[in-house]
Amino acid sequence: MNQAFKAFLQRPTTKAGIATALLMQVVFSIIWMTGYSGVSDRIDQLAIAVVSEDRQAGDQLAQQLVQQLPFRMEQADSLAAARQELDEREVQMVVHIPADFTASVSDPQGKASLHYLLNESNPVMIKNVMSSVASQITAEANARAAAQGIQGALAAQGMPQEAAAAAAGSLAQRVEAELESMHVVDGMNNQMVPMMLVLASWVGAMIMALNFFQSGLAIAHSTTKWQRFGAQTSLTVVIAFAVSLVSAGLLTALGGQMESGFLSVWLFMLLVLLSFMLVAQMVLQVLGMAGMFLNIILLSMQLVSSGAMLPRELLPPFYHGIGEWLPATRAVEGMMSLLFGGPSAGPDVLALALTGAAALVVSLAAVALKKGMLPAARPAQQPQAQPEPSVR
Repeated sequence: MNQAFKAFLQRPTTKAGIATALLMQVVFSIIWMTGYSGVSDRIDQLAIAVVSEDRQAGDQLAQQLVQQLPFRMEQADSLAAARQELDEREVQMVVHIPADFTASVSDPQGKASLHYLLNESNPVMIKNVMSSVASQITAEANARAAAQGIQGALAAQGMPQEAAAAAAGSLAQRVEAELESMHVVDGMNNQMVPMMLVLASWVGAMIMALNFFQSGLAIAHSTTKWQRFGAQTSLTVVIAFAVSLVSAGLLTALGGQMESGFLSVWLFMLLVLLSFMLVAQMVLQVLGMAGMFLNIILLSMQLVSSGAMLPRELLPPFYHGIGEWLPATRAVEGMMSLLFGGPSAGPDVLALALTGAAALVVSLAAVALKKGMLPAARPAQQPQAQPEPSVR
């Protein structure tokens, strides 16, 4: 037993396994604790557009919301423009003040309404935060703004001062919130699909890259470096094709939401897998076995910075910036658009294609610089000359 234990510990693969287990803890602890630090302090980075179609009390309320709410506030020119920004994820919510807002407030028997538009094709936290903000605006901000500003607008229309004050003071009980969601996500299971696909695709890609690298070392004495690279790249394309088809098929069989249809989702998943695999293999081509540790770091960093779990607007500047260069960010944004609806996935497709192409070029350069030719054939041993028999 002791002999087996010592022999086991002496193996390089055992030491690598122990180092990997330790590194996973260190990497995830550092990246996640720093990446998610201060999220609540950056809530003001979320954007809300306010649209007022009421030229009286509505305009005053819109100005007060823009000035008072602790978000990146903007006053949109039209509801159509605000909807476009919401669809493209440039803002996280639209507050719409309808044209009859002042008339509804002026009517003692009437009810005023504020319309809130949300885009569910976002990280789930967006919907939760903005739903809470909508309730807060309706219950607090609108009532206080009315008490300060709407009273004057009503009085200017000829309403007696006391009646105007009473109408403004009772606005809190007379404003109703109407929430409308675009690109509705059908259940939490669908909401988590982009994160699941990124996690499964990158983990599968980096483990496959490690095994391919070890296979290449095992056959190094019987093949050239270009033969190995060509076989590995060809096999990568075939595997990406098959795995993406299985993944899209499982998603369909399990009732996954696909607004853009099966073909679009499958082709995009093919591109995601191919770019992930090429990047993971590039790291190993350049760094060797040590590249596996960098792939682990990239795994953790992409989960944090991609926007799959948390809106990227809430991340620290470092993680927000580095996420622009990592393929998982484009994978998440494109997958959300194709699964739930949203802007065109064209920019994401282009970014992933360029990422995969760049990784392939770097791998080609790394292979070219390596010494990986077949060993020279050993010269055949010459038969030793037999001594001639002596002639007597």
